[in-house]
Amino acid sequence: MSQRKLWSIAGNSQRLDGGAMFGNAPRAVWERWIAPDAQNRIPLACRALLIVEPSGRTVLLETGIGAFFAPKLRERFGVEQAEHVLLAELERAGVPHTQVDVVVLSHLHFDHAGGLLAPFAEGKSPELLFPKARFVVGRVAFERACHPHVRDRASFIPELTGLLEASGRLELVDGAGSDLLGPDFRFHLSDGHTPGLLLTEVAGDHGPILFAGDLVPGAAWVHLPITMGYDRNAELLIDEKTRLLSDLAARGGRLFFTHDPAIALARVAVRDGRYSATDACETLSGVDA
Repeated sequence: MSQRKLWSIAGNSQRLDGGAMFGNAPRAVWERWIAPDAQNRIPLACRALLIVEPSGRTVLLETGIGAFFAPKLRERFGVEQAEHVLLAELERAGVPHTQVDVVVLSHLHFDHAGGLLAPFAEGKSPELLFPKARFVVGRVAFERACHPHVRDRASFIPELTGLLEASGRLELVDGAGSDLLGPDFRFHLSDGHTPGLLLTEVAGDHGPILFAGDLVPGAAWVHLPITMGYDRNAELLIDEKTRLLSDLAARGGRLFFTHDPAIALARVAVRDGRYSATDACETLSGVDA
């Protein structure tokens, strides 16, 4: 097949509490993987995957946290840059946000969808970027954002669902595929982190690539028992992760990590029932899928 080209696109980075990010794993375990700072916070990426197809169509998987927060909230949530890093990185890759054709969102938590919005400006209402893009979101995830539970209400951007609907460019999907994206894109649905999490699998000549989202946010979370305190159902998530990693390992699949501070892509390996991330790549810059 003609090759798709892949770029890992850095967005605004964060620092969040390590205990929250590693759930019930003790610090003595998780600090060996990611060292915390004096406030017990660990560095996290908010990384997107840019796909340029042979036809020239551009597909962006997620948009990171962006720069929509007011300064006080930016500090509260550990966002490290005031500028909208994703926009600059897309420009550097040769695909400014105005030229992106499709944006796929695993869910609408602010650290995955906030990059859809223009940077914060005092007195201005939130403004949707990506003026020509079609937006693909799972229907269940979209409904969760419209009607969040009290436990995760703070994870959503109240204005975002209305802006997406008003754009006239929103596609809500229910199953494993999308007419817009075509047969080389496959969805896996997960409910352990949040209802209707949409994980996008992309076909490639070197094995499938799964945008692992918050099911497997980084290499450390490939270990089956490791979950986040933010997950709504840790046991369900582990069961979902087990099935998906087993399938990917059997097919020579790779994981794209949105939150790992150092690794963008790694192959899934399994030995004696234990999963690991191997053949790690720090960044992707126009590589073949």
